[in-house]
Parts: sequence; structure tokens; C-alpha cells
Amino acid sequence: MPSINKHWQISPPIPPEAGQNLLGYPPILRQILFNRGYHTHEAARQFLEALPPQGTEPGNMLGVPQAVERIQFALSQGEKIAVYGDYDADGVTATALLTQVLRSLGGDVIGYIPNRFDEGYGLNIEALDTLQQDGIQLVVTVDCGIRSPRETEHARQAGLDLIITDHHHPGAEMPAALAVINPKQPGENYPDQDLAGVGLAYKLAQALLEVAPPDSTIPEVHQYLDLVALGTIADLAPLVGENRALVRAGLGQIRRPHRQGLMSLIGAAGLNPEKISATDIGFMLGPRLNAAGRLESALAALRLLTTEDVAEAAGLAQKLDNQNRERQQITREIQSDAEKLALADDPNAMLLFAAHPEYNPGVVGLAASRLTEQYYRPAIVAHLGEEFTRGSCRSIPEFHITNALDQVADLLVHHGGHAAAAGFTVRNQDLPAMIERMKAIAQQALGHLDLRPVLRADIEIPLSDLHPSLLEDLAWLQPTGQSNPEAVFVSRGLRVVRFRAVGRENAHLRLSVSDGRITYDAIAFRQGHWQAQMPPHVDLLYSFETNEYNGRSSLQLNVRDLKPSGADD
Repeated sequence: MPSINKHWQISPPIPPEAGQNLLGYPPILRQILFNRGYHTHEAARQFLEALPPQGTEPGNMLGVPQAVERIQFALSQGEKIAVYGDYDADGVTATALLTQVLRSLGGDVIGYIPNRFDEGYGLNIEALDTLQQDGIQLVVTVDCGIRSPRETEHARQAGLDLIITDHHHPGAEMPAALAVINPKQPGENYPDQDLAGVGLAYKLAQALLEVAPPDSTIPEVHQYLDLVALGTIADLAPLVGENRALVRAGLGQIRRPHRQGLMSLIGAAGLNPEKISATDIGFMLGPRLNAAGRLESALAALRLLTTEDVAEAAGLAQKLDNQNRERQQITREIQSDAEKLALADDPNAMLLFAAHPEYNPGVVGLAASRLTEQYYRPAIVAHLGEEFTRGSCRSIPEFHITNALDQVADLLVHHGGHAAAAGFTVRNQDLPAMIERMKAIAQQALGHLDLRPVLRADIEIPLSDLHPSLLEDLAWLQPTGQSNPEAVFVSRGLRVVRFRAVGRENAHLRLSVSDGRITYDAIAFRQGHWQAQMPPHVDLLYSFETNEYNGRSSLQLNVRDLKPSGADD
């Protein structure tokens, strides 16, 4: 199916004053730096060198000193500690990181990750009771807990001390835990509020290791940055500020892997470790780590990241690879069915909704994401259980989905998330009213807008201005991802030399284009529909990259959007 018509927005040319400030950099890189908000030579240098902001010492974050003091006491007294995580890649990497650090300090620690299907997201009372009965005295959450004041109070009454580390937005009521580490909490002045859950686990680990007695057997904290890179990228955390510094360093470790499970996972994904990029993590490694928790239990992913046994790592990596293939097939089936349900219900709705008892709860978020991408509307896809409906939401920049859920919180059992993604649990009898109100909120916010995806480009240039040396300049932008996109270019009036649809069901397009002076090969993912209607001349919006295939390296355009030459942007 052809994708929705997109609006191209090309950044205005860099003004002369900013151009002078950035004079030491090549012209195209100057424009890109200016587009990203770096208008002085020093700001550009800090960004390109991936330097963290000033003041990011872990002790500057609320809750860290109290958490360190309590954990030190637990270590000294031999108390049993549980690290309670989430079942996605961010939560799994955070759980692996903190459990390994605490064990290196002599801690009696277990990693606990709830089962998505039996327990749902976050802290739950049954799990806390089980941990308490097993002799756990201290629970440290990672990537969850900030919206669990009721469960936190239950833990206190049960005699469990609770430390919460969570990067999600707090609700109206803060949990009364022994310590809360969350850079988004009221009163927090930490210079970077966008750390992922694994990033917060790393900061707590950093604080613990700073005060630990000197011991050559304890790994240095930077050796855990591979986990930070994996979780931060997979969770779509912004790759600017401190995240950028942590991920760049972590990518260096992943390219020289020392973790047995990670080596096995890289092998199962068919990647060359020396050339792994943030994109490879986002599209290849992250989905495999997430697949375990989506289809079964995330404990397999946790074991993979912590095992030192070669045979076990190989078996677990293969299991995750197989689960990822199964997850892809289930996602396609749910997406197709949810699309029919949502459009049959109300084809003109500003918010798409589909729920069914047979939808896999672990995959509904991916299906919602595909609907949002296809129709550029917020979407909710949900599993309809016997008593409760559990849904996942995805949204567009014009609509903050978690704020919308806040407005119907009186109908919900649980909810939480970010601007673009959220989840909720609702009793079945309240579902119709909840969806009716959500659709009304979306209609009020979006009904008057021309809803089209905006694709932003850094600069419009002739195709013949693309030189191999430009890729060396663009490499300084890495790691690219959320809030730090790859450089994107527009070139117009290109003659289509050849083209063909490729991939499963001819979903993608390969083509070659020329401006009369130079010809480049290009790949256009999910744009195979142009095979039937390819114009002779096109305008392209694309990124410029190296294509590695069968041991050969070539330059190519990665086409984000294609239009007949002269069509409106």
C-alpha cells in the first residue's frame, strides 16, 4: 500500500554570523551543525566529540546518596537484594548491569523481571510478597516503579525497603520509597533529564563503585557501557547530551565485545562486530532482546547478557533469534487484522483503535506503531482479556498520548509512558467509555490540522556534490538516532536510470538515478509500490551511506521519500 503523502521541510540556509562561528568545519557539516542547534564553535566541538554536559556526577542526582547508603548497608550486612526490572531491552540491560555490579561488590542479589502475560508491567504486589517470603530485604527497581505508589506502600508495610530508579514521567502522586532516582521528578536539577532506565542504573552503579574499597577484582564501571548503549538505543532515548556520550563509548565496547552473550547475539544477527552502528542495535540487536519478553519471558534475554558459558550463550542467542522471527510474523498478522477493525469501526477517526482476545499482548505495541506510521494517526491496539484489556498506544508529534491517558485516568487501572508511546490496563466494562473519551480528545486536538508526516532535510544539494569525503564528515554525527537524526539531503530532477522491486512481496525498491554528471544506486525501503508507476524524473529525500554487501563496499542513497519531479513538497 502506498504510504501517506509527506511534507518535506528543508532547513533554511545557515546565516552568515553562524557560518563565521563554525568556519573551521566543512560547509555541509556547518549547515548540519546549525540545523541541530550548535551555533558556536565550542558547542559544535562538544557535540562532535560527544562530551557530556557539566555536572553529570551521579551524586548530583536526587536520591542517589540515599540509595548508595542503603545499598552499602545491605552489602555490609549480607542482606538479600532483588533488582526488579522491566521486560523490554532497556529494563533487561538495566537489570543485568545492576545485578552484575552488586555481585562484583559481594552482594547476595537476584534479578527479577515480571512476566508480561501473568503479571503485566512494573511492580506488582504478588511479586513483592514472593520476594519478601524468599528473604529479600531490599528491592531496587530499574526502568519501573515511578507510577506505583500503591505497590510502594505495600512493600513498606511488608517490611521491604524499596529504591526506585525509573526514567518514565512521574504521575500526580510520587511513590514514598526509601529513595527515588528519576531525573524527571519535581525538584530535580540534574543537567540531563533524558537518561534511559539503563542509564540511571549505570549512574547508580557509578556512585556505588566510586565509594567501594579499592579492589582489582571489581570491574571498572565503564566496562558496563555496552549494556548502556544497547538499552538506550533500543528504548529510543534521545542520543544527545549524556546519552550521546554514554552510547558512543558503549558502541566502542560492542565493537570489541567482551560479553559472551553479546558476542553470540551479534553472531545470530549476522553482524560484523567491528562495524556495528546505532542503527544495527535499533533494528537488529534490540528487537532480538525484546523478542523474549514479547513472546515468553524476558529471563532468557537476561541470562544471555549475564552468562559466561559459551554453549549457553549460543543456545540463548539462537532462541532469541527464532523468537524474533516468530514475533515478526505475529506482528504482520495482528497489524493486518487491527487495520481492518480500526477502519471498520470509524474510518475517519482521529485515533485508531482495535482490540481482540487473540492479539498477543507482547506484540500489540508494534502493531500500533505500524498503524501510526501507515495512517499518521495515534493508534491503540489491545489484548481483550476476560476481565481486563491491556493496550499499547503509539502517537504522532501533534498528540501527547500519555497526557491524553491522564485525562481518562479515572477509568484506568494502570497507565504510563511517554509523549509518543504508552500503555494502559482498563476493566472491560470501562473500555467503551475510555475509547469514546480518547477519540473525543484526539478529535479536539487534531481535527482541525492537516495531518501529514513532516520529513526534515538538512540541505538541498546537487547529486554530484556527494563525495566519499562527505561520509568522513558525517561520521562525526554518530551515534545517530532519536533527537539526533542522520543527515538528510534533497536532490531534484534526477533521471531514473533503472529500477526494480525487491524483498518480501516486492516491498522495497532498488533504483539508480543520475543528475547528468554522476549516477548513484539507491535503496528505498517500503516503497516497492513505485514499481508500477515510476516517473522518468524524480526528486529524492535521502541519507548518504556506505553499503556493505558480500564483502564489497559501495556508496548509495537511502531514500526516505520519492516524488515525481516538480511535485509539491
